[in-house]
Amino acid sequence: MPPENSVPAHGRAGRVVRGAARLLAAAGLAVDAYVHAHLAGQYDAVTATLSQGMLFRVEAALAALAALLVLVWRRPAADTFAWLVATGGLALLLLYTYVDVGRLGPVPNMYEPALTDDKKLTVLAQAVTILATVFLLLTRRREPRRRRR
Repeated sequence: MPPENSVPAHGRAGRVVRGAARLLAAAGLAVDAYVHAHLAGQYDAVTATLSQGMLFRVEAALAALAALLVLVWRRPAADTFAWLVATGGLALLLLYTYVDVGRLGPVPNMYEPALTDDKKLTVLAQAVTILATVFLLLTRRREPRRRRR
């Protein structure tokens, strides 16, 4: 029988794997944030009411915040936020690569059919983040429900 204060091997291993998933999610989001922040200036001229450069900066800020939250806060809400940022970013990247949507209200026409190295890197980073956050959400420990009296 194991000592009372020992942690079962699967529990320790589970924490290590979940920690690795958090690091992968944060790294993917950090790459996403970097690429969007780095490219934002090149897209300032693509405008409607909003510029594409500004939208890139918003994506960079959201990805950076999500990376920080997934590492520090370690709650389902943070993991869900990270998943939403990565999934939304990936969906928009693919949409504007393969569909000429045109201008949508205040959003400029961001159609760019070329699959550049920056886009490929961002797709990979967002896909890694999506997989890691899905894993985190599906494997989180659930607290037992408290009975109400």
